[in-house]
Amino acid sequence: MTQIRITWPAGRLTATLADTPTSREVIAALPLESRANTWGDEVYFDTRLDPALESDAQQVVPAGTVAFWTEGNALALPFGPTPISSGDEPKLASPCNVLGTIDGDATELRTVRSGDPIRVELA
Repeated sequence: MTQIRITWPAGRLTATLADTPTSREVIAALPLESRANTWGDEVYFDTRLDPALESDAQQVVPAGTVAFWTEGNALALPFGPTPISSGDEPKLASPCNVLGTIDGDATELRTVRSGDPIRVELA
């Protein structure tokens, strides 16, 4: 398990990543800097990484999941419903690799605005 820190102008949080092929690729590329996008209650951002879709990829995940959207080369941080959710659980745009979970209150991500600079580094 590895902890990462995610920062943006209005806040920061940490997340714990499990040992998966994609999380190892993300950790090896740190620090990452990008511009945030929002989609309902999800923040996502380009990483310029291109991992393969893992066999246990999921589309519906618990709020606070750290996921990797392989179709968009992006980290996805859902903290509530997205525009395609049918209930309260986040439904990602397509199946994503599950990397870990946000530590603490994932709804802190509500303060992220599209276009905000966002940085991911080892905690």
